[in-house]
Amino acid sequence: MTSRREFLELAGAATAGAVLTTSLAEAAPAPTKQLPKPLTIASGDHKLVELPFKPETLKGLSAAMLTSHHANNYAAAVKNLNKVELELAKVNKDTPGFTVSSLRERELTFTNSKILHEHYFGNLGGDGKLAGTIEKRLATQFGSAARWEELFRATAMSLGGGSGWVILAANHASGDLRIYGTSAHNQAVAFGQPVLVLDMFEHAYAIDYGAAHAKYIDAFFANVAWREVDRRLARADRALAAR
Repeated sequence: MTSRREFLELAGAATAGAVLTTSLAEAAPAPTKQLPKPLTIASGDHKLVELPFKPETLKGLSAAMLTSHHANNYAAAVKNLNKVELELAKVNKDTPGFTVSSLRERELTFTNSKILHEHYFGNLGGDGKLAGTIEKRLATQFGSAARWEELFRATAMSLGGGSGWVILAANHASGDLRIYGTSAHNQAVAFGQPVLVLDMFEHAYAIDYGAAHAKYIDAFFANVAWREVDRRLARADRALAAR
């Protein structure tokens, strides 16, 4: 038979053990998922990404303009990025600072040009009909998809006749979607992931529209591949959740 005193001692020990077990469980870090290995590209070894659509099938954007844009402007960015990276590999403690700073500026310019061109061509080739998760997200954040488009178009019009990019990006610092307008390749939000990209440099539309950039913007919207935009949004959401 267990005495009353022994029973209370046993009960107290059991309670303490349960509390300790609970505390340890709460303190233990949650298991982390295995993240995919990053894609590693050797310096100077960037490759061209082919057009994901048949140029002659787009509405209001000619095959001549699209292929010229891809084969000249985009290809030049990739080619020059490779050259700059190979030059940076030669930098040492005796390399003049002005040489290093110039190479770094060119590296950023050509890197962004490569990435943005690939996103631009990648979000073309569709029927231009907004649908999917992206439609709901734009409506929720901007009040309506129409209001978002009004703001995006206004940003594009502000760059007409000059140069730049209009980017709908997932801002991983604020956790939402933002519209950004840039006048050069080396300007970008530091912690953003492009979701929709519009090239507003004149080489993107001059062959077809001359200085009529408003008509080019209309043609762009008529060819947006919103399924691809939806896919990018899903990737951005996963990246944000992983943080």
